[in-house]
Amino acid sequence: MYLQHFGLTELPFGLTPDTAFVFATRMHQEALNTLLVAAASGEGFIKITGEIGTGKTLLCRRFLATLPEDTVSCYLPNPNHTPRTLLLALAEELGQSLPASATEYTLLKRINETLLELAAQDKRVVVCVDEAQALKPAGLETLRLLSNLETEKRKLLQVVLFGQPELDARLAMPNLRQLRQRISFHYRLGTLGRDELRQYLDHRLRVAGYRGSEVFSRAAIASLQRASGGTPRLVNILAHKALLAVYGAGGTTVERRHIRQAARDTRDSSTARFGWLRWLVR
Repeated sequence: MYLQHFGLTELPFGLTPDTAFVFATRMHQEALNTLLVAAASGEGFIKITGEIGTGKTLLCRRFLATLPEDTVSCYLPNPNHTPRTLLLALAEELGQSLPASATEYTLLKRINETLLELAAQDKRVVVCVDEAQALKPAGLETLRLLSNLETEKRKLLQVVLFGQPELDARLAMPNLRQLRQRISFHYRLGTLGRDELRQYLDHRLRVAGYRGSEVFSRAAIASLQRASGGTPRLVNILAHKALLAVYGAGGTTVERRHIRQAARDTRDSSTARFGWLRWLVR
């Protein structure tokens, strides 16, 4: 690999969400602020949507790490379950051990009892559902019914949905209008602009141990922004491949040609999809 070549201690553009590499883009900070304000209100559902690779899972982890100590958090990363399995997963997150054969009635009863106990301790419960676009209508209805659990003064739990734009289409279904009307806060994640992209690249390289001058030329950054559309995950893929290309050539600076080479090798990049058209119009 190119670690020693660039004086790095770890890979700067990995795909696994790592809070050590968090770069607070404007949109991510706005989304996090929205989540914190919404969580403090304790009312309704919260919805965060964004295209693949815009950092929803990383945002979810940042949010969970920022919650106050009086908050009990539950994380459901794979919600594509039957309603009963969804309830079983939530019960386990709340520290309740129940047999896999437990009925929905038993699960709901135990969850309600646990939530009441936590409310008596002045603790809030926040349930974060990642990849929420995978929820079937029955699963969404189960979450809505859970949100009905309340004391005389407040709800017993709050649900945050993180999902791709397909989640909006699912929630637009007529039979889910009751849940849709309970979404009190929502935010749509966007992509990196060129200035933020430059800062993003520099930040990740510095966290990975780089201490030299800028690795990516201005032309390379412009090409990277076009090829990736500013999507962080795609930026990471292309930047990693470009560094490999520079290392293989014995160079020290990523130029436009290295980004183009990386993009041609990356299925989802705009260069790979529309490269023939770009050459035609130039």
